[in-house]
Parts: sequence; C-alpha cells; structure tokens
Amino acid sequence: MTITGKQRRQLRALGHHLHAVVQVGGDGVTEGVLAATSQALEDHELIKVRIADEREGRQAAIDALAQGTRAEIAQVLGRTVLLFKRRKKNPELRFDGEPPLAKDPAPGPKRPAPKKRGAPKKGPHAGPRAGGPKAGGQEPVRAGRRLRRDAE
Repeated sequence: MTITGKQRRQLRALGHHLHAVVQVGGDGVTEGVLAATSQALEDHELIKVRIADEREGRQAAIDALAQGTRAEIAQVLGRTVLLFKRRKKNPELRFDGEPPLAKDPAPGPKRPAPKKRGAPKKGPHAGPRAGGPKAGGQEPVRAGRRLRRDAE
C-alpha cells in the first residue's frame, strides 16, 4: 500500500502529538526491535520511532524498519521516524474522502444530551447567583451599592 501526499500530510498531523513508542539503540535494527515495532503498529497503526544511530546509519535503519514491518514511512524528522501500517482487522485510521470500510459498525443509538449545569434557578429556592432577591429578604445589590428605593 502506498500513500499519497495528502494522506502523508494527514498522518503527519495525527502523529504530531505522539511520543516515541520504540527506540532503536546502538545495536541497530534487531529482531527484538522489529518485533516490538510490529506489535506497536498492530496496536496503534501510527507510531513514532526514535533512532540513536549516527547520521550515516540512520537512513539504513529507517529503511530496515519499514521493510521489516511492511510499514509506510510518513515522515522522517531528525532522529525520529513516523511509521504507518493499517490494521487488517478493525482499522482505526481513515483518510479524508475515503469511503467507510465495510466492517465499520452501524452507528448506535444516540446518547441523551447532558444536563446543563449552572443554569439560573428561578423561584423561592434561588440562590444569590440566580439573579433574584437574596435570601433573608435583603435588597438586591448591584455593583457593590444598594439600590435606593424611593419611598412613596
């Protein structure tokens, strides 16, 4: 599966906030690193990998990771590489404009709307924030001053 430039841009945007899940040490890409990367790709589909090799061996390590896991390289930024591999069962990531997958479940029932909090209360049990007269028969207060009531 090859990804287009637009898809690559979407993956970069999604991967921006991710942290490196796998780290390749000085030994390079070993069987253990490939197994850990494959498992992380199966779990998350989009992962960041940190590579500790020097500049000359870094690209070789990136290519070995991509070939060993059959993943697509979405981005290479310094010592970090963003890898993408779509799951065979229950893929999570879909690109814009892509039709829904046949295995997607039908939308379930809608949840009831949450109750609004902080709505002003009206009536005899209204508190001082309700905008009504304060409890205890005190006069309403505005801007720190009591309102003057003209005696008739």
